[in-house]
Amino acid sequence: MKDKRIVIVTGGRLGDWTLPLIAPDDYIIGADAGALFLVRHGIRPDIALGDFDSVTAEEFEWIRRNSAETHAYDPVDKDYTDTELAWRLAVSKGPREIMMVGALGTRFDHTLANVHLLRFAAREGVPAVLADEHNRIRIASGELRLTNGGFAYISLLPLTETVTGITLTGFQYPLNEATIEIGQSIGISNKLLGEEGTIVLSEGLLLVIESRD
Repeated sequence: MKDKRIVIVTGGRLGDWTLPLIAPDDYIIGADAGALFLVRHGIRPDIALGDFDSVTAEEFEWIRRNSAETHAYDPVDKDYTDTELAWRLAVSKGPREIMMVGALGTRFDHTLANVHLLRFAAREGVPAVLADEHNRIRIASGELRLTNGGFAYISLLPLTETVTGITLTGFQYPLNEATIEIGQSIGISNKLLGEEGTIVLSEGLLLVIESRD
């Protein structure tokens, strides 16, 4: 599946903005209520999975009939959230990229846990991004090239205690071999000068958050 992008739709905040993010050739995983969102909008998941405690028995049957595969888990006898189950499955398939939508919502504990899943994907060498109508969140490790996606701001926040050797090119506020420690806000609200920018770092993991109001 090296040439495929996997899109995970999970049960956080979703809306009409979600649909244009999904391309016809994506491999689609629906997690719990995310699978219901997909079938309601006429999109057939390649896999629907979860404990499905967020849907009714009738809705689960609708999901099952309209998904290529359905993996149902016991809500008690499982070690991971439905979102992490979907994420681990996606990473194991070794795709070109993973994009997850519905991962950023009103439950900050779930949101933060989902952001941390980016680290799991980075460790396995799989490019990954969390997306909603206001944000794109990914990890920089080594080098990351960004193209202008219409976001007003780009913020850089350490995901490890210290990130060293940070060099930015193509940004309004450049850095050269800089160090940022977790808790520092020096990387907030930068901008691209043109259509492309590059982030290079020596050591650590850096959250790269493209955002707009």
